[in-house]
Amino acid sequence: MDWAGLMRAGLHQLRLPPREFWALTPAELQIMLGATGAVAAMGRVQFDALLRDFPDQVKDEEDG
Repeated sequence: MDWAGLMRAGLHQLRLPPREFWALTPAELQIMLGATGAVAAMGRVQFDALLRDFPDQVKDEEDG
């Protein structure tokens, strides 16, 4: 992660106060900097595949 570059962009280019800069999510910062090519949200097929590949671990009463 290019923190120095991100800080220059946020604090100098966008002229954000530090508090506002550090409160941003990476996606918000990208949008403010005019980044394009956002990735589409995960669809149902991909979500189902993720659930299949990485199922939740069900704890019993002894596990807490």
